[in-house]
Amino acid sequence: MAWRLYPNSLRARTGLLLIVGLCIVQVAGLTIHALDHLDIERRITLREDEHHAFAIYRALAELPPAARAGAIRSLNIPSGFSVTVTDKPDHTLLGHEVPMPAVLPRLFRVAPFGSFGGSTPGARPPGGRPPPMERPFPPPPYPRRNMEPLPSILHNAMLPPRLYPARLIIGHNPASRHWVFSILTPDEADWVIVKYIAQRPNPFDSPTFLIAFALMTLCGGGLILWGTQRLIAPLGTLVSAADALGKDVNAPPLPEGGPTELRRAAQAFNTMAANVRRLINDRVLMLTAIGHDLRTPITRLKLRSEFIEDDELRDKFLADLDEMEAMVAAMLEFGRDTANREPKVRLDLSALLSTVADEAAESMPHLAEHITLDTPDHPVLVAARSLPLKRALMNLVINALKYGGSAHITLRTPTDDAMTTIVIEDDGPGLPDKELERMFEPFVRAESSRNRETGGTGLGLAIARSVLRGHGGDIRLANRPSGGLRAVVTLPT
Repeated sequence: MAWRLYPNSLRARTGLLLIVGLCIVQVAGLTIHALDHLDIERRITLREDEHHAFAIYRALAELPPAARAGAIRSLNIPSGFSVTVTDKPDHTLLGHEVPMPAVLPRLFRVAPFGSFGGSTPGARPPGGRPPPMERPFPPPPYPRRNMEPLPSILHNAMLPPRLYPARLIIGHNPASRHWVFSILTPDEADWVIVKYIAQRPNPFDSPTFLIAFALMTLCGGGLILWGTQRLIAPLGTLVSAADALGKDVNAPPLPEGGPTELRRAAQAFNTMAANVRRLINDRVLMLTAIGHDLRTPITRLKLRSEFIEDDELRDKFLADLDEMEAMVAAMLEFGRDTANREPKVRLDLSALLSTVADEAAESMPHLAEHITLDTPDHPVLVAARSLPLKRALMNLVINALKYGGSAHITLRTPTDDAMTTIVIEDDGPGLPDKELERMFEPFVRAESSRNRETGGTGLGLAIARSVLRGHGGDIRLANRPSGGLRAVVTLPT
């Protein structure tokens, strides 16, 4: 048998489908999260690398031009960075120049008092305007710039305006992640060349990432399994109720509770069970009524047959009436067993089988020595209705004696499936394999039994199976390899 990944049970299929869907949603969500995380990491890495590059540039730009090249060794240069000071920009990578705002060269100075055409203090300059008051007005510490907006890279560099580079050229190779910053110092004396390789961002560098994924998967899977169990549990209850109804038509009704759909299903099942019980009861009542009504005319026919003068004809007539009377008795017995309401009690199968064997020997004394019984030394208890179960087992033993000439009864202790087994074997000719299951139909007899000597109504096996299934067990027939028929009875413990 080929091994399959797809489970058979509805619970497993539903759980597997939901868990696979959860995993797909998790993967999609985590992929989006990873892409966002990658973008954030890339931006953070870019800003950090730019910050390192401009920190190196600032340290060198604040030095005199002659000391810049020698100061590189004393700088704390991050791993993966290389710095050089040259007289021209780097053109190893294709890059672009960042537009820088223009610088206004005007410097504001203060004119002392009396500098307006040699006027004395308090004198008005030409035009009649009073001279300005003497006040300190030092020149600004850096060249003032116009109001053009700064590039964002200078905002992120956090440089003082006096150290804004005169030119900035950025080269980048996306495939190798190489960057080259060519920065011209404000005095336009040197180019500071900063080269580095950007680190590849890793969305899984955080330990909480995988922990969060595992926790979400476990919690989601647990909720799925719990929800699947809750959803499928009513179906299991329905299956159990249907199985109980198949074994006993008088099984208790299914509880009508829960959601609307489950209540409707339970109501429909209970209605079906009530209809089945009504049909069975109608059939039983019909059979018992027919059997009861046939007794009176059969008795009258027996009385009238006594006045038949021909002895041979009278004997044949009485034999037919006896057979009809046996069929009527079997019909009444079948009706009584089907409608039996005797409560179940715990009884010992070993003692019951011993009683059945003794009564079978009394009813057929010429075959008493061919009856054997093999039971365990300890009691084997089952929950059963004693009278119907005894009648069913008696039918099987009598059939074995009638048609097989012997009855070997074996009681086996319960196995792992908690079922007690009773095996009844005979030494007769057996039956064709295709007829074995058909023998349980009412009024069906094997061809070899249709004679006056063996008799039989064809109801014995039907009654036995009805009784055993009403106890939660079953019966099956099989041919023995050495010859004869074997009846295997199973009963729950």
